[in-house]
Amino acid sequence: MNRNAEHLAGRAAPAVFVVLWSTGFIGTKYALAGAEPLTYLSIRMIAVVTLIAVIAAIARPRWPNLAGVGHSIVAGLLVHGVYLAGTSIAIAHSVPAGLSALIPGLQPILTSTLANRWLGERVTPLQWLGLGLGLGGTLLILHSRSLTGDIGWGWLASACSLIGITIGTLYQKRFCTGIDWRAGNIIQFLAALALFAVGALLFETRVVNWTTEFVLAVGWLVVVLSIGSIGLLYWLIRHSAATSVASLFYLVPGTTALMAYVLFGEKLDVVSIVGMVICAAAVFLVNRAKA
Repeated sequence: MNRNAEHLAGRAAPAVFVVLWSTGFIGTKYALAGAEPLTYLSIRMIAVVTLIAVIAAIARPRWPNLAGVGHSIVAGLLVHGVYLAGTSIAIAHSVPAGLSALIPGLQPILTSTLANRWLGERVTPLQWLGLGLGLGGTLLILHSRSLTGDIGWGWLASACSLIGITIGTLYQKRFCTGIDWRAGNIIQFLAALALFAVGALLFETRVVNWTTEFVLAVGWLVVVLSIGSIGLLYWLIRHSAATSVASLFYLVPGTTALMAYVLFGEKLDVVSIVGMVICAAAVFLVNRAKA
């Protein structure tokens, strides 16, 4: 029974991850109505560190050695620091929620290229076909999105988020898979908190409008995103090839676009729906192709 439950959980994990990760863009848009990006992220990290510290105090996990601490800091600055700052700053500069998922959604192509060289993972021709289809599907999903907003800062921030999440997941795969997730995440989130706090002190007013919407959005992002989806991402990284995990990010722009259509009235047409189907087919190819 336990083995069946584990098998079912393993099959459901990718779909659950995509849905949870996609809500991050929506939750961020709500949270940014109450605070500037680095200020909001500092508050979010304080809450996350507090929650995980309580979990660690109860579970008493094994803490990593000095090298493990260093690797956790690097992974935290990349996966949480650069990625979250990039996406939040992009949305804060009026880049629509659906569109803000576009550049990070190109992660699979970059990840597969780097994984081939850095981790020694062979990417088969069929997987390359799937990755190419995913790229095309992503562009179809967001083909008609307005490029309004502060293009310079917004797109630069999105590009930084792509680099951060790509290199960060590969770094996590290579150096941090043996570290207990509770101890490792405390270190990673503390590193991100330091980055956000310094940035907020230097560049923002740090004014917070404590509305119900802001509190609920931050609460969702803390529990569901920083605890739930990050934990699930690291579980997938431990149990799957980097290319297969990265391919799931092709589904994020379409899922985010669908959520943005329901919540914010952002455009969703037939071409975008076709793009979603192509992305789903791409993920199927990447994960079914055998190296």
